[in-house]
Amino acid sequence: MWVVRTGVDTEYFVPASEPRDASAEPRLVFTGSMDWLPNEDAMKYFCAEILPLIREQEPRVSLSIVGRAPTPAVRALAAEGINVTGTVDDVRPYINEAAVYIVPLRIGGGTRLKIFEAMAMGKAVVSTTVGAEGLPVVPGAHALLADDPRSFADAVLTLLRDPGRRGNLESAARSLVVEQYDWSAVAGELDDALRITAALRVKKPNKSRQTHENLNLRTRLHRQRHGSGVRARRA
Repeated sequence: MWVVRTGVDTEYFVPASEPRDASAEPRLVFTGSMDWLPNEDAMKYFCAEILPLIREQEPRVSLSIVGRAPTPAVRALAAEGINVTGTVDDVRPYINEAAVYIVPLRIGGGTRLKIFEAMAMGKAVVSTTVGAEGLPVVPGAHALLADDPRSFADAVLTLLRDPGRRGNLESAARSLVVEQYDWSAVAGELDDALRITAALRVKKPNKSRQTHENLNLRTRLHRQRHGSGVRARRA
């Protein structure tokens, strides 16, 4: 069995061409299908238990909840400073306008594609551990992780108040996705998997021989794709 990683179009999800106005209203954003229970729960939890803690210290903070089919419970969250958009043609302008991308998920599984999209756009992410589950992010380097209301609020406030820290996260997040999850990198893995599978189907050796040939093919393909030395990192 082969596992090919999720990919992101890093030429579509790109950082804004102009830096965000430092004097602009501090804005947070969450994106996702809003008829999915984990997303509904995340927004109810954030608006009830985390956002008030943030606004105690930063009253101007606003939130955009962006995604199709918001449930009645999600629509009821709309208020001054909380925008529930419903379906939009393009999520990128909403992500670009935000200073911090939040992922306060408490339940649910599946691919966390929305985090990769936000990271590809060079956004600082604050997530719960559940929200970033299965992703190779280094806490504090690629994103901030927090699992209770106070620590989540503090993480958001830190990024709103410290442009330098926010900028470091943004750069590291973008680099991680471009280097490891761009479609070109993922397509290469899929091509390797298909080539090895095709080669092994030509004849069906015994199990131990198949394992040995599998490893040899992996090694040869890796050398063909990356060379024998250390792979250079993208700038």
